[in-house]
Amino acid sequence: MASPLDLQEQEQLDTLKALWKQYGNLITWVLLVALGALAAWNGWQWYQRDQGLKAAAMFDELDRAAQAGDADKAGRIFTDLQSRFPGTAFAQQGGLAAARAQFEKGQVDAAKASLKWVSDKAVETEVRTIARLRLAALQADTKQYDEALKTLDGATAIGFEPLVADRRGDILMAQGKSADALAAFKTAWVGLSESTDYRRVVEAKLTAMGASPKPLPGVAAEGGAAASAVAAAPVGASGASK
Repeated sequence: MASPLDLQEQEQLDTLKALWKQYGNLITWVLLVALGALAAWNGWQWYQRDQGLKAAAMFDELDRAAQAGDADKAGRIFTDLQSRFPGTAFAQQGGLAAARAQFEKGQVDAAKASLKWVSDKAVETEVRTIARLRLAALQADTKQYDEALKTLDGATAIGFEPLVADRRGDILMAQGKSADALAAFKTAWVGLSESTDYRRVVEAKLTAMGASPKPLPGVAAEGGAAASAVAAAPVGASGASK
């Protein structure tokens, strides 16, 4: 004769059987989906690491070519980076490095193309802005003034406003628009930190235009760090790295 405990266990077993009969397929599919998602996540993480390592190796090769002045090789490697690893930081930095090497070898059109890709495709706003500042300088050097000003319209990274204003002033000055250029240089001078060396360059421009600036009390200058970092690597006759 079955004990009360045996009857209780049998009832629980019957309940489980009934539940499994009703929901067994659903539970199985949920488990399969969860396991599949975990496997996909692990696979994606591995893929990202693998892509990053390959992109890093290519960038190192590109950087060595750029440092050696081999603009053709740097350009070829950058083309591979564009096609194979377009979303990586290595592709963005590779574009900047390739553009510099190309410019130094007189390959201005190639340098423009490299900078245009970075200015359009880079993930970070700061990198896009640096590329646009350099591209605008090259466009201005080849008298593409309207295109250069349009390029600057997309240079919107926070902290780079003084450099964008200074570049705009250079272009407007080249167009003979002295009043607009003066306003742009004043904006740049006010925005640059007093500790930034490049502020003295802007001040010299204002002085040459008969508008030597005076310290403005209570003005909080911004953009000093960005100015130092970008102005330190000039590209182009008009200082395209600013």
